[in-house]
Amino acid sequence: MKKELTKDYLHTLFDYKDGNLFWKIKRKTVNPGEQAGRVANTGYIHIGVDRSIYAAHRLIFMMFYGYFPKEIDHINGNKADNRIENLREVTKSQNGLNRKLPSHNTSGIKSVVWHKNNKNWMVQLAVNGKNKYFGSFKDLALAELVAIEARDKYHGVYARNM
Repeated sequence: MKKELTKDYLHTLFDYKDGNLFWKIKRKTVNPGEQAGRVANTGYIHIGVDRSIYAAHRLIFMMFYGYFPKEIDHINGNKADNRIENLREVTKSQNGLNRKLPSHNTSGIKSVVWHKNNKNWMVQLAVNGKNKYFGSFKDLALAELVAIEARDKYHGVYARNM
């Protein structure tokens, strides 16, 4: 029978140090003191507990707060940085605001796109689920400043400006 994952149970299995978990007990293939988990192809660290796989950041959040939230955000965007001060509970929408620059972006700046008909840099971003237009600019640096200000104003602490 599978044991329920609780804050107390996880503390019997792991020690937490600087965003990493270390085994406290002997398991089949690991010894006490060994670092738990492996980096998955997604960039997240995964750890096997009682025949199930969990993201390390979820286990760490549970160890500190006693529950599993629906969504957890890595504030600095580094999926392997599981320091508790880098983790926060968010909504799906808030988590999306903190995404990195999409690979298909051609300007190199979030929320800035080239408008080929006007031959200007256009600034737009999602606000409450709808695209909001912030202007067109000949100068890319000015467009970037406007985009940063708009993200800071409308996305607040979830704004990622890189």
